[in-house]
Amino acid sequence: MVQVTARLPDALGVELDAAAKQLNRCRADIIRQAIEYYLDDVEDLRQAVDTLKDPADPVLDWAEVRDALLAAD
Repeated sequence: MVQVTARLPDALGVELDAAAKQLNRCRADIIRQAIEYYLDDVEDLRQAVDTLKDPADPVLDWAEVRDALLAAD
């Protein structure tokens, strides 16, 4: 395992301690899970940006899509 040291603002430290106490977990568990969630979100955002930049990805006209969906009902 890799050990990481970070400094947090006092208010964030208080919130971290409160969350750890409420969840009956240690600070390290809360921080580890928060980093995992963040990294998952960053990867999702990277994939979304890549898709938006893909010239092969078709651009759909909202009015046409809406009309097609409403006609399907």
